[in-house]
Amino acid sequence: MTELTCFKAYDIRGRLGDNLDEDIARVIGRGFALALGAKRVVLGRDIRASSEALAAAVAEGLVAQGVEVLDLGLSGTEEMYFSTTHFGADGGICVTASHNPMDYNGMKMVKAGSAPLDPATELAKVKALAEAGGFTPAAVPGRVVPAEGAREAYVERVLS
Repeated sequence: MTELTCFKAYDIRGRLGDNLDEDIARVIGRGFALALGAKRVVLGRDIRASSEALAAAVAEGLVAQGVEVLDLGLSGTEEMYFSTTHFGADGGICVTASHNPMDYNGMKMVKAGSAPLDPATELAKVKALAEAGGFTPAAVPGRVVPAEGAREAYVERVLS
């Protein structure tokens, strides 16, 4: 695969069809799983029209690497941060482009404890793995499951 220009200093952002699409999202999911050695990842998405398909592609990549994906569905980035810690997950990804125009999308990523990925090492490793491709699927694929009780736990925490 060629250089993935959607990788920025601290996150992933790109114009749909130009430097971010479902194939790229899929390899980013696989690279994230391998870079973190993740077995359980929280996944959320914003309301953008492209977010559902991109999140599904990220989930496919994670599952191919043996990850159990806790699916938040529509959620805010802050819910992904909370849920990553709440469920004791190895990482979290929210498909969102924040304030960028509608023809963009992206991803915010965290590791266990909702800590940001170190840009120079961990995010760089996700990028390098995604660019290299050639992934070997896990002997036992993961699965996607609903993140049961996530919204309720998040609201309770916010109101406490």
